[in-house]
Amino acid sequence: MTGLRSATRAAVAAARLVVVKVGSSSLTTAAGGLDPDRLHALVDALAARRAMSSVVLVSSGAIAAGLAPLGLARRPRDLATQQAAASVGQLALGHAYVESFARHGLRVGQVLLTADDVVRRAHYRNAQRTLSRLLALGVVPVVNENDTVATDEIRFGDNDRLAALVAHLIGAEALVLLSDVDALYDGDPRLGAARPIEEVTDAADVADVDAGASGSGLGTGGMASKLAAARLASVAGVPVLLASAAAADRALTSADVGTAFTASGRRLTARRFWLAYAADSTGILTLDEGAVAAVVARRRSLLAAGITAVSGDFQAGDVVDLTDPSGRVVARGLVAYDSTELPDLIGQSTRDLPAEHRREVVHADDLVALAHG
Repeated sequence: MTGLRSATRAAVAAARLVVVKVGSSSLTTAAGGLDPDRLHALVDALAARRAMSSVVLVSSGAIAAGLAPLGLARRPRDLATQQAAASVGQLALGHAYVESFARHGLRVGQVLLTADDVVRRAHYRNAQRTLSRLLALGVVPVVNENDTVATDEIRFGDNDRLAALVAHLIGAEALVLLSDVDALYDGDPRLGAARPIEEVTDAADVADVDAGASGSGLGTGGMASKLAAARLASVAGVPVLLASAAAADRALTSADVGTAFTASGRRLTARRFWLAYAADSTGILTLDEGAVAAVVARRRSLLAAGITAVSGDFQAGDVVDLTDPSGRVVARGLVAYDSTELPDLIGQSTRDLPAEHRREVVHADDLVALAHG
C-alpha cells in the first residue's frame, strides 16, 4: 500500500472514537427477521474494538426485523406499515443487542433520532450531549432513525447519512460503513468485471463511478448513499472505511479491507458542520461573481451590494443557501434579514442604505463555504 493509503487506514485503526454503521441486509435474513449468527458476529467485532476505543453503533434493521413477526413478505412501501414494522422490530433489535453485548459484559443504550434532531440547533446540541454522556458512562450507544414516528418530511432517507452526521456530532475520529458489499467498485460487480477501489483521496478518484441508487430489498441505502455519506464525512475531516459486515473484525482492527476515504477537509466546528450539512435551508440568495469571491475565497461577510436575487420565505436567523450566478450553492449562512426586507436592499452599497440596514446580510461568523469537486 502507498504511504497515504497506509496513513488513512492507520488513522481508522487507531481512532479513539469510532462510529460504525451496519445495514439491514447484514443483520437480517432475506425473508425478514434478525439473523442471530450475523448479529453476534458483528457484536463480537464491536466488543473487541470497544476494548481499544469508544464505539457508537448506527444500526439499521428495525423495519426488516419487524417483517417476519407481522407476517409481511417484503418491506412495505406505505409509511404507516413501515412505522408499524419499525415499532415491532425496534424492540426485537434492541433486545437482541442488549443480550449479545451482555456476553462481553457491555451495556447498550438506545438513541432514536429523526432528521429534526439534527436540523434544529437546540435538538442537535441535546443529541450531542446525550451521546457524549452515554460514552462517558461506558455505554455503547446504538443509534437508529426513529422510523416509528418519522414522516417523509423529516426522514434522513438512509442511515448512511445519519452515521456521517453522528460521526461529526460526537467528534469521532473515524467512520466505518459496513454492508453486504466488500468495497466500492468502479462498476457493478454483479454485471461482470469490476475493479475494487482501495483508496479515495479526492473526488477525481470516483468521478467515473456509477454507484447506482438502490440497495437490497430490506433497506433504503445503496452504494450511492454510502458514497455520499463517505464524502460528507471525509470533507468534514473524518476518515472513512467502507467494508463488508462479514469482514467487520478486520475492518475494526487492522482496517486492511474495503475502501478507505481520506479525510480531505478541515474538521469543522460542530456549529459550522451543522450549518453546512445538517440544517434545513429556507431560502436562496444569488450572488454576483465579486461576492462569491469575497465569501468563498476571502471568507468575508456577505453585503447587500453583492446580491442579485432573493427567493424563499425566511426570517432573520434562518439558514439560507448562497449561490453563484449559475445557481450552484457555494455557501450557507444565517441571514440577518427577513425575506420581505431584502428585495429593496440588494445591489446597493452599504453607505447608500438607511442607517438601520447598514449591516451584513450574512456575517462571516455565521457563514460556511461548501466544498465542491
